[in-house]
Amino acid sequence: MSIKKQLLIRGLIGAAVGFFICYFITIITSVIIGNGEFYPVVPQAIELFGTELNAVIAQTIISMIYGAILGGTSVIWTIDRWSLIKQTITHLLIYSTATFPVAYFLYWMPHNVISILIYYSVFITIYFFIWLILYTKTKITIKKINTKL
Repeated sequence: MSIKKQLLIRGLIGAAVGFFICYFITIITSVIIGNGEFYPVVPQAIELFGTELNAVIAQTIISMIYGAILGGTSVIWTIDRWSLIKQTITHLLIYSTATFPVAYFLYWMPHNVISILIYYSVFITIYFFIWLILYTKTKITIKKINTKL
């Protein structure tokens, strides 16, 4: 299957996943607040988009676009002619470039320099640990395959 076709399929799947994750997060947030109300968006998003409905629509569309980008970005790992370091850096750059504006403009984080620095520190740390886990898992799988040969 061509990379373009994989990108399209993974992007569409990612958009659907983005939609469901967005909705799931609103439910979790509402449960955590714990007063029996449903909070589909943060109050700052309502101010930004004018009404709660506009904010929900914008958040949903942005989450779907975000999911599509992240889903499509996974195609990077299938480009065999790229080195692992090139794949990792490209993936990290696209991932972080897509994630920050979403977190910032939907007010998923405070708007100040300290929060931005904390955001990137947490983002890169989580990314690194997930990458390390997947890398280790892949090495173990390859080792098992090689011992069977």
